[in-house]
Amino acid sequence: MSVYTVQVEDARPPLGEKPSAGPVYRCIYAKDGLLELPTGLESPWEFFSHSVEKTPRNRMLGHREVVDGKAGPYVWKTYQEVYDEAIQVGSAIRSRGVSPGARCGIYGSNCAEWIITMEACNSHGIYYVPLYDTLGANAVEFVVNHAEVSIAFVQENRIQSILKCLPRCTSHLKTIISFGKVTDEQRKEAEQLGISFFAWKEFTSLATPDDKLPTKAKTDICTIMYTSGTTGEPKGVLLTNEAMMHQVLSMDKLLYETDKLTEEDCYFSFLPLAHVFDQIVETYCIYKGASIGFFGGDVRYLMADVQELKPTFFCGVPRIFDRIYTGTQEKVSSGGALKKILYQYAYSYKLKNLEAGLKQDEASPLFDNLVFDKIKQVLGGRVRIIASGAAPCAGCFTSIANVHPMIGTVGVPVVTIEARLESVPEMGYDALSTVPRGEICLRGKTMFSGYYKRPDLTDEVVVDGWFHTGDIGEWQSNGAMKIIDRKKNIFKLSQGEYVAVENLENTFGQCPLITMVWVYGNSFESFLVAVVVPDRKAIEDWAAAHNETGDFQSLCENPKARKYILDELNSIGQKNRLRGFEMLKAVYLEPNPFDFERGLITPTFKLKRQQLLKHYKDCIDQLYVEAKKTKA
Repeated sequence: MSVYTVQVEDARPPLGEKPSAGPVYRCIYAKDGLLELPTGLESPWEFFSHSVEKTPRNRMLGHREVVDGKAGPYVWKTYQEVYDEAIQVGSAIRSRGVSPGARCGIYGSNCAEWIITMEACNSHGIYYVPLYDTLGANAVEFVVNHAEVSIAFVQENRIQSILKCLPRCTSHLKTIISFGKVTDEQRKEAEQLGISFFAWKEFTSLATPDDKLPTKAKTDICTIMYTSGTTGEPKGVLLTNEAMMHQVLSMDKLLYETDKLTEEDCYFSFLPLAHVFDQIVETYCIYKGASIGFFGGDVRYLMADVQELKPTFFCGVPRIFDRIYTGTQEKVSSGGALKKILYQYAYSYKLKNLEAGLKQDEASPLFDNLVFDKIKQVLGGRVRIIASGAAPCAGCFTSIANVHPMIGTVGVPVVTIEARLESVPEMGYDALSTVPRGEICLRGKTMFSGYYKRPDLTDEVVVDGWFHTGDIGEWQSNGAMKIIDRKKNIFKLSQGEYVAVENLENTFGQCPLITMVWVYGNSFESFLVAVVVPDRKAIEDWAAAHNETGDFQSLCENPKARKYILDELNSIGQKNRLRGFEMLKAVYLEPNPFDFERGLITPTFKLKRQQLLKHYKDCIDQLYVEAKKTKA
């Protein structure tokens, strides 16, 4: 068996209160040292400006123009056109008294203006601060004030959100620019608070010809990325120019081992640019001179946008790929017996060849054409590279293409990162055991520089130069890392048993009858309950088979339906050898998915546990009452 990591430091025994730590490992592609930046590269701006020099007329940013309510073909700005506009916007920003090191907010969904503003900030060494499109006005208000944002670019459909919090954001914010137009009423509302408000074209006219760009350094801060956080206030993650560039070049290095992006490639932009994953991916595309086509913003037409663009490069998060998988399975099941048999045979045949070590494009060329090409057409038919992020340790570990045994793991450290495991005695994880298990700790060139204005929080997670992720990992024999648990989000039940709740949610989440699950327990109760979002079709099929009537809402309230779901979840638990206290004693069926609007999940679909408890407290209390009556 091939091994894809190399040991670069020995293990460390326990030292006083410090637990033992396992050996330090790197990816084999970095065996002689972590990836270094080329001499003279100081800022992501140089990625962009070099691509402009190389391919000025290549398509860079595209969107679908809507005419009479109908989306047409993609229209494009070239690299040279985007560069010229970024230079204008950068100059106009400086004309408002904004200097290098100041903070510029960007509030909106993915579009050309978002990227142009980001590059304008990069050109002048101004920290850009994404304001999450999926966060409410309160979080936007917090970030604007905490980061001391002095100028903000805002998408037209987010202007009302920024105006709502404006009366409490006047200490530093002095200028707002719309990605498009601004009404007289909006301008007046801002000006009454001493804040200038410009339309996009109006603002670019403030640019000064031949404005010189300042010198930039790789150690300068590039962006402050505020995490939505599962609890408490958002935390500002400081990322330097160096960290951003290293991550882009790391991506290039790893893709180069199997495939490489060129100026002929096209990326479909729909994951939020407010998150670092899509920023890195799009900066990588810019570095390679590739084209970026933007999602139109309406999820109902997302697949239509993909079909129109026909990208070669597609990125998603696990939830997106789950939906594609579920949709594929449903199509296969509804396609008739013959098609189902053919698909299952083709799938098993290709899987067997992949497990035997054949490369993806060599495992079943015939079935690729006959069967799997139809699935490929879902993403436009030209997709060659698919990447997944926003999962545990994304950006720090990566699987290696065509190494099938890495399925089910997060892969090996990227070429800018070193990793080790630290023992967690209270959870029974030993980093020095035959099968090393422990908290994943990281150090390297793409790590963040700390939490903005919160050295206390930084010191909690960065100890002796190692970032403690909170993820519990297990080294595999091939050098890949497997996430098996979470150090955080554990609690003790009243009988003294510890519960790692995320692990349970992953297990119960395997149940095909549900789409979402939040497991709850506390130190005053001896058992667990859960709020579950059932799969609508599954519940309706069950109702039809059992002569139960009513709409989806009423079926979710049906005690028989609740018992059906509860029994199926605990059956999954038994199959996965969960212990008795890890089983569920009662469930509440929620017809509406956990969503951003109610603040129940983060933009990357992580559960916000404190907010869920606040929202469902009455339901949780009732579940405990019901379960205790049943127990009695």
